[in-house]
Amino acid sequence: MTPLFSRGALTGRAPSGRGTGRTGLVTLICGALAAGGLTAAGVATLEPGTAAASSHREAPLISGTPQYDNTDLYAFVSPDKPDTTTIVANWIPFEEPAGGPNFYTFADDAQYDLHIDNNGDAQGDLVFRYTFRTRTKNGNTFLYNTGPVTSLDDPDLNVTQTYDIDLIKLRGGHETSRTKLADDVPVAPSNVGKASMPDYGRLRAQAVYRTAGGAATFAGQADDPFFLDLRVFDLLYGGNLTEVGRDTLKGYNVNTIALQVPNELIRESAHQPVVGVWSTTQRRNAQGYYSQVSRLGNPLVNEVVNPQKDKDRFNASQPAYDAQFLKNVTNPELPKLIESIYKIKAPAEPRDDLVDVFLKGVKGLNQPPNVRPSEELRLNTSVKPSTHPKRLGVLDGDNAGFPNGRRLTDDVIDAALQVVEGELVGSKNDLGDAVDRNDQKFESSFPYVAQPTSGSRGPLAKGTTAGADVRSQLGDALQPAGASGGSGGTVLIAASAACGAAGVLLIGTAFAWWRRRVRRPY
Repeated sequence: MTPLFSRGALTGRAPSGRGTGRTGLVTLICGALAAGGLTAAGVATLEPGTAAASSHREAPLISGTPQYDNTDLYAFVSPDKPDTTTIVANWIPFEEPAGGPNFYTFADDAQYDLHIDNNGDAQGDLVFRYTFRTRTKNGNTFLYNTGPVTSLDDPDLNVTQTYDIDLIKLRGGHETSRTKLADDVPVAPSNVGKASMPDYGRLRAQAVYRTAGGAATFAGQADDPFFLDLRVFDLLYGGNLTEVGRDTLKGYNVNTIALQVPNELIRESAHQPVVGVWSTTQRRNAQGYYSQVSRLGNPLVNEVVNPQKDKDRFNASQPAYDAQFLKNVTNPELPKLIESIYKIKAPAEPRDDLVDVFLKGVKGLNQPPNVRPSEELRLNTSVKPSTHPKRLGVLDGDNAGFPNGRRLTDDVIDAALQVVEGELVGSKNDLGDAVDRNDQKFESSFPYVAQPTSGSRGPLAKGTTAGADVRSQLGDALQPAGASGGSGGTVLIAASAACGAAGVLLIGTAFAWWRRRVRRPY
């Protein structure tokens, strides 16, 4: 039987080679970690608690408040600065580039936190906290910008944001110190369009801020780096594999926070270089208190592992208390769905192959000593970046990739599908969604994410060329690219436009005169 979503079957290509590095324990662990982005600690002594996790519209409550919704988290040793680690966290899923007039801002009443566990005890030791402020220069216009924006301090950028970063150190869950790392740093705006922002790359560059301590930070809009075919929710790609191979997130943007920090700042020591990373959003309520509404470590956790009844609770929980969701991992729903629709037998339960390694990290690669099982994105900061990264990461012998952290280019969907269908229990397969890379090329230096898709991305109107000035033509005389119908003589020149305008003015004048006459007493 042809494997479900096999790249050879779906795209006509031969299945990709797995490479010699796939053998051994590291291979098994990578698969387990990839397996559906699973969460929940496999230790019965962990007590249920309150805390979180999220992705693209994955839970009922958070889907209604996108400003607070984590979409993805990435952590990797910086390819051009291997003595540093870069963390990329995204919010606000499915940003339509032309979605004005109120474009996309971080929330002023939220704390956007990047958490570091540097000793494997499932509790945060460091928190990098981002808080934002929004300012509007002119409240008497509906415009996001009132003219072309050429710099972040341009007067024509009407709605601006800045942010602060606080480094909070904790011990046993309690704050021991707080340091201001950055203050009043400008945010890169939404990419309204080429007329509004003729050189967006310049704005992006101005939004990169470097601290005195060797860190770099960026906040602003970016292309959504997650690549996948999300139509899995349509009865697993339509129930017959006719709907696969399209990057659902192509053309959409997200709001990104990127932080690059020296490895020495976040790891326990050179002898213990493994860190666990997750991101959260806390929202302030009417009484002024903050509560956690979103959390994200590994991808796909709350989307395809947790059932509806657990999603909001999981989005308000802590890594140390993930045991309450253990059954969702040992008895996963996805393999059963695949079996019922595509007749590929689900691996036997309980799925212990998806629990132990995933929650602890790969032994000998990114598992810290005395680790307490918990759902975190674990990264060994001493593993050097790959010269030629492989999209399946450790599963294809590339120890610098997922699940040893997560790079922007890692294909976590394919890795997850392969393992959830039994890669670790003898059911070798080459499953995938036929989307192997992002539609936009990532950048080679910090913040690495691709620039956001412009609001003016559409095709030109029929009869126009790039750079042409059509202000002398009436809008209804232009046709969208590809439109049919209409005669070639419908394009009006300035003279006819002026005549039309004069006619409207004449009618308006006559109407005003008539109103004065009917109101005059006789």
